[in-house]
Amino acid sequence: MRQEHGGASFRKGKVKTSSVKISIDDITKPPQHNQNALSNEVTPMKDIAPTASRASPQPEDDKGEINLTDMLRTIWRGKLWVLLTALIGLGLGGYYAFAVATPIYTANAAVVLESRQEQVVNLESVVSGLSGDQATINTEVEVIRARGLLEKLVLNLDLMRDPEFNTALQVKNGPVASTLVWVKGMLGQGSAKEALDPRAQMDAVIDLLREAITVSNVRQSYVFRISAKSESAEKSAAIANTLATLYILEQIEVKFEATETATAWLSARVGDLQADLEAAVAAVKDFNADSDLISAEALAGLNRQLKEARDRLGSIQEAQVTANARLAELRAAQDAGDPEAMATLARDRVLTRIARNLNDTSHPAFDARFAQVLERAALDVSRAANQIAALTASVAAQEADIATQSADLVRLEQLEREAEATRLIYESFLNRLKETTLQQGIQQADSRVLSVAPLPLVPSEPRRILILALSLIFGTIAGVVFVLAREFSQNTFRLAEDLEAKTGYPVLGQIPAIPARKRKTVLQYLADKPTSAAAEAIRNLRTSVLLSDLDTPPQIIMSTSSVPGEGKTLQSLALAQNLAGLGKSVLLIEGDMRRRVFAEYFDTKGRKGILSVLSGAVPFEEAVMQTPLLGADILIAEAAKANAADTFSSEAFKTFLEAMRSAYDYIIIDTPPILAVHDARVIGQHVDTILYTVRWDSTSQRQVREGLRGLEAVNLRVSGLVLAQISPKGMARYGYGDSYGAYTAYYES
Repeated sequence: MRQEHGGASFRKGKVKTSSVKISIDDITKPPQHNQNALSNEVTPMKDIAPTASRASPQPEDDKGEINLTDMLRTIWRGKLWVLLTALIGLGLGGYYAFAVATPIYTANAAVVLESRQEQVVNLESVVSGLSGDQATINTEVEVIRARGLLEKLVLNLDLMRDPEFNTALQVKNGPVASTLVWVKGMLGQGSAKEALDPRAQMDAVIDLLREAITVSNVRQSYVFRISAKSESAEKSAAIANTLATLYILEQIEVKFEATETATAWLSARVGDLQADLEAAVAAVKDFNADSDLISAEALAGLNRQLKEARDRLGSIQEAQVTANARLAELRAAQDAGDPEAMATLARDRVLTRIARNLNDTSHPAFDARFAQVLERAALDVSRAANQIAALTASVAAQEADIATQSADLVRLEQLEREAEATRLIYESFLNRLKETTLQQGIQQADSRVLSVAPLPLVPSEPRRILILALSLIFGTIAGVVFVLAREFSQNTFRLAEDLEAKTGYPVLGQIPAIPARKRKTVLQYLADKPTSAAAEAIRNLRTSVLLSDLDTPPQIIMSTSSVPGEGKTLQSLALAQNLAGLGKSVLLIEGDMRRRVFAEYFDTKGRKGILSVLSGAVPFEEAVMQTPLLGADILIAEAAKANAADTFSSEAFKTFLEAMRSAYDYIIIDTPPILAVHDARVIGQHVDTILYTVRWDSTSQRQVREGLRGLEAVNLRVSGLVLAQISPKGMARYGYGDSYGAYTAYYES
């Protein structure tokens, strides 16, 4: 097969260098529009490749929304990780449940609150029974867990010598315990035995015991459930039963102590009241002995006598007034000398008869009789006055006597009331004392043991089934979180669709990592295994590149990347080998004058390269080299003192590429990374297609964006991206093996 291209003849993809006619003067002739080589500047807009004028693609807009379907797909892809973490969690849970965790036994005793106490005798108790309301029930729950009662439990069961509750007795060995002891020593705390005195040890034991004991009230009942946890079944039952017994005994002790205290106080009070009563009775007797008061009835008789005397005094006083008036009238009539009036006023039959017979009697008889009447009237007045005086004195004496008797009676009644009150109080306290003394032998607890704690046969902890279930669940959750976190925190590219979505550029090829130990054996591997996944990936890349623009098929292809080590050189070699295998004439140019990695693939010792060709030092035919394994011509790079960008910006390089277009079907240029140097941005002005290589799960998204932005800044459009060095095992590890693994298996069969 023979093709003619611009004076160059090709056979089986090899160039007959003797037929290539390139004028060195044309290559070395400086550009007419610019006498100085460009160093950091790019070519003018008129030299930009036609593809650069197209609008740059935009990446998909990520609004931060979470797609549930994608999340489920991510979890499904990482199902192996989820399964692994679930099994690890299950294994750790099983190890803890069956090998590490100490078996804990739980014993339950029940105590019922007696809200109604049965009294042997109908006596009022000093300490009344519990009411049974919710506040009382809650209070009793705390009473059972009180530190004082638990201290009795510790002493009763001798838990101070039990290492389970007295941590000072535990033997602490191992690196962790030693480290804790060392840290405590550094902090000045010392060991547990040195730091805790007997009281502190007791408090520490009580604290652990409170954690091991649970007291709860059965809903809608007066029943308390006492649960005790311990490493020993016998110990758990003993703690629960002993605590229930101590709780009931404490109720009786509290009542007994209250009764004793009440008895002692009542005894002292009764003695005092007895002395007061005796003093009050003695005061009544002494007062009766010292007073003249016979009785209240005698005082009432005196009051009646006084009343009668006062009545008589009133009558006599009225009679005295009448007598005085009559005496005055008689004297007035005597002075008037009217015998008739005198006889009338005298109301004396003898004087009336004398007056009637005054003419017959002598006047002296009338006067004598009237004098007698007048003397009697005066005597009546005098006698009334004497009686009034006597009665007045008698009334005064009686009033004084009655006043004295009344005061004495009031005092006596007061003394008697005080004595009676003292007697009543004394009798009440005496009866209460006798009742309280009697209660000392009949006190009952407010609660009773409803059921004793049986010996637990199986441990309650660890709950192995629950631990295994939770371990499996948490392991699964951890796996899901790990897969999602790894996916959400991913800063590299693992899928072609992700690369396209993040950059906006199409992915033209996906090249797996070639399993070659050395770089020199890579081409041999591709040649020996044409049906391998790597060889097929190169063919797919070739097809995508050639069909990327049907109107103007690309001839000069540039391969670049963001950073070194992404596989762009290997990709250039493989693409050149594949194109040459089609019978095409291919020229592979090494555009990296700094690292010159072609020397790791070929024997380039003593060979001249592109710098010598551009400078005219050697002709192109002498600089180009061929290797049968590659099947394409190679023009290596040389170390240069001048800036490489200046060389590629020269008119000589542009003229050289134009000459090569006529000599070769395809020209592949392997350029340095974009972010390392700007050589690729200068070379890109003269090429038809730019392939941007991204290393699988290695190159960060920021590096890719910066590299693409660097090309877009000089109006260069990437024709397509290549996801290189894909690891099939890594894809399977990340959960993408279901698609890529089938692809690999197909082409290796």
